[in-house]
Amino acid sequence: MKIACLGWGSLIWKSGSLPVAGEWQTDGPLLPVEFSRVSDGGELATAICMNAPAVPVLWTWLNAETLSVACQALREREGIPEERCDGIGSLLIAGRHTGLLSRWAAERGIEAVIWTGLPPRSASLEGRVPTVDEAIAWLDSLSGEARQHARDYIDRVPEQIDTPYRRVIKEVLGW
Repeated sequence: MKIACLGWGSLIWKSGSLPVAGEWQTDGPLLPVEFSRVSDGGELATAICMNAPAVPVLWTWLNAETLSVACQALREREGIPEERCDGIGSLLIAGRHTGLLSRWAAERGIEAVIWTGLPPRSASLEGRVPTVDEAIAWLDSLSGEARQHARDYIDRVPEQIDTPYRRVIKEVLGW
């Protein structure tokens, strides 16, 4: 099965145990991604955020025989517990050519697509999108190694993930 993984954050430069088979490609589909998830590491990570403008994400082929094996590999890389029913998104193309993601995948011969589906998170609430002011305040409150880690994350996210929050972070914090 020809399986692709979509990425827009640390997965791109730190794939870990994910069975990536080749380079990350920059011609991914347009998805609503924003710096909207305060992660366990403290950085303001990128996540699918339904009210965000769409940006072109990246993608890569995976060396996985089945969709379930690919999803499990991504779950392990992301550290998402088995009991959590969300966190990994997937789409089996199989003749679907009506949605934007399906058409994008079919044009490339992709049979299934997976992605990290963890929701935005702020104020310790899953699903809560921080305001841009809250995002800046969070990042500005960090110090030492935590601040450097957060800055490194933003610096390493590919430039094509050009979001409104990223532009404000660059303007206000100079990152």
